[in-house]
Amino acid sequence: MKYEGTKLPNFEPIEKVDELQKTDTEVGTGAEVQAGATVMVHYTGALCKNGIIFQSSHDFGDPITFPLSGVIAGWTEGVPGMKVGGTRRLIIPAEMAYGANSPASNIPANSDLVFDIELIAIK
Repeated sequence: MKYEGTKLPNFEPIEKVDELQKTDTEVGTGAEVQAGATVMVHYTGALCKNGIIFQSSHDFGDPITFPLSGVIAGWTEGVPGMKVGGTRRLIIPAEMAYGANSPASNIPANSDLVFDIELIAIK
């Protein structure tokens, strides 16, 4: 199954996001992410306005590893505190995402975003 272009499950579209929202859908039992850590995750990102997925690491097969210092502010602030094995939904206002600088044709400028993140490991 390909995720990109489909609707994010269990998500009601949101017209405007005013602040970062973090919801643990499953609390992990492993180590806790600290600010500035490097994490290995599976993620699925969608547009808040319609819930359409613009990218999912599941479509690539392998989880992605990156430092929290090198990502959008919504992730830098939203991932710390997660525990390995957990799943978190981040609802991110545009100014903490890409703002006016769209990184891809399927992410309009100034889009509020939602990400489902599965924390696999802390590197």
